[in-house]
Amino acid sequence: MNVKYYSRANCELCVDGLRTLKLVQEDIAFDIEIIDIEEDDDIHEKYMLMIPVVEKDGEILQYGTLDYATLTEALI
Repeated sequence: MNVKYYSRANCELCVDGLRTLKLVQEDIAFDIEIIDIEEDDDIHEKYMLMIPVVEKDGEILQYGTLDYATLTEALI
């Protein structure tokens, strides 16, 4: 299973979100593809007010402040 993680540099919420996502990864097997929104204008425009964003199969699972329970339930 592949999960996309949209973030950007110098984003404390993104650092916290990745930490939470990696905790979930300890219990559920999946790969994290980290995407810097500032490297693509379309992605930047789409997610600039939402980051961090966790997406699987084109569906946003959670964005902003991420929590373990919501991500775990969405990935099971």
